Amino acid sequence: MTETTPQVLEGSFQIAWDYLGATGELGDPKPAAVFLLDTIEAMMRRGERRKLLLSNRAIDAYKRSRAERKLALAG
Repeated sequence: MTETTPQVLEGSFQIAWDYLGATGELGDPKPAAVFLLDTIEAMMRRGERRKLLLSNRAIDAYKRSRAERKLALAG
């Protein structure tokens, strides 16, 4: 059975959320949720539907974003 778009979005988000929470990299929950959802939705609009790829790319983008913000604050 094929998953619906909301199921893919929810599953991808949950994987990313759980990983970032387990590794202590989540940060402030509300902006993190918005960032992850926006990132996953953008990829899905371009046609991607593989949950693990969506979640892994969202995690990577989130980590890069946090690192860039830390550098900007330190500099």
